Amino acid sequence: MIKPDHCITTSIFDIFKTGPGPSSSHTIGPMKAALLFKQVIKGLDIPPSDLGISVHLYGSLSLTGKGHGTHKAVLGGLMDWAPDTCDCDALYLLLEDPKKAYEIPFKEGVIPFTGNNIIFEDKDTPDLPFANTMRFRLMHENRLIIEKEYYSVGGGFIHCKGENPEVPACPPHPYWNMNSLRKLMRKTGYSLDRVILENEQALTGMSEQDILKGIDHILDAMCQCVDRGLSRDGLLPGSIGLLRKARVLMENARKMPRESGRFLGLLNAYAMAASEENADGKQVVTAPTSGSAGVMPGVIFMLKHQHHLDRDQLRKGLLAASAIAFIAKKNASISGAEVGCQGEVGVASSMAAAFMAHAQGFDIKRMENAAEIALEHQLGMTCDPVGGYVQIPCIERNAVGAVTAVNACILAEAGDPARQKVTFDEVVETMMETGRDMCTRYKETALGGLAVCCVSC
Repeated sequence: MIKPDHCITTSIFDIFKTGPGPSSSHTIGPMKAALLFKQVIKGLDIPPSDLGISVHLYGSLSLTGKGHGTHKAVLGGLMDWAPDTCDCDALYLLLEDPKKAYEIPFKEGVIPFTGNNIIFEDKDTPDLPFANTMRFRLMHENRLIIEKEYYSVGGGFIHCKGENPEVPACPPHPYWNMNSLRKLMRKTGYSLDRVILENEQALTGMSEQDILKGIDHILDAMCQCVDRGLSRDGLLPGSIGLLRKARVLMENARKMPRESGRFLGLLNAYAMAASEENADGKQVVTAPTSGSAGVMPGVIFMLKHQHHLDRDQLRKGLLAASAIAFIAKKNASISGAEVGCQGEVGVASSMAAAFMAHAQGFDIKRMENAAEIALEHQLGMTCDPVGGYVQIPCIERNAVGAVTAVNACILAEAGDPARQKVTFDEVVETMMETGRDMCTRYKETALGGLAVCCVSC
């Protein structure tokens, strides 16, 4: 019998979730942690008078937290704002005035809070269980009432120290990697759609109709993100002074004389449009993270408008992309702070390649080949955000990831599966090993790579 903690028990809607950019590990995760902390202290029988809250940020949350808006996300969560419903424009304005005092709702009163209550800890702090660590403290004068430690582990997922989340029972079709998924499908004769959908029903208790509605919402939100990005121009926030490029790129691509140039130019524009929305702190869909939230929307927008895929095909594509994300998260990581950008844009590109392959009716082997090729050629990619902003090289990197996904799908379609030597599972294992070997400077800390070489920014 397969143990529940051995098989994949992640939901589609845990991988794909809406929230404010620019980084799911720096915004969605900390906001969720703050909401959980509020739930903890809500049950305490203490009047709000003379209470104080402090939040201590470690790892890349400290080193790049200001550029990523972590302090704003923490405050938003303490004020009971949730990632999927918060006003992104209002969130951006939080803590813009360093002197402004805020009121944290508590019991029948409020707890005063300012930007000074968020401490970006020194980079030389002792080793922590995970790079992105947060400590929330409730104090009464100088006495510690309660402390909770949370880890933002990528894609908006968080863990709490000392708490073991309840592991769901094994779904009806258990698998844990691509090899076991292939064997399951061969043994049962089930399609990938049936495996993922029936597992999702068991894990969430949702009906198939409601799951498909949720998938439609994800697809629509991604395409709307591209549409918004293509309609906007101007400077992105922060000190870099980076101008949006997607709209100009789209306009110029349409004028290109060669069809191949137009196609690639538009694909790049679509991916950059969604990525620029993320960089601007707007609402995006994690896929699998916010930092890589331009890759899949770019490919999906292209498949919808250039290839004219119908709704059913797009749904099937998202189910295939979910399987790739599940396997990567289960057997490696989707966190830039843990494995670098290979776990973000690399996995996103692999998901998009699988999406495109399955949506067009490729068999499981060709879909795997597409996913493997896309990820294989982004192994070792560092996460080195210039200035701590998800702008350079992140925005163009999303566009390149989208192009890589399409090319990987073409290679899988035109190639012979029998001649493909490397498996998707082997590439995922290699990604994790590479991430372990990668120097911390190249893992979302802005201490290496372009972050220090691009001095003009």
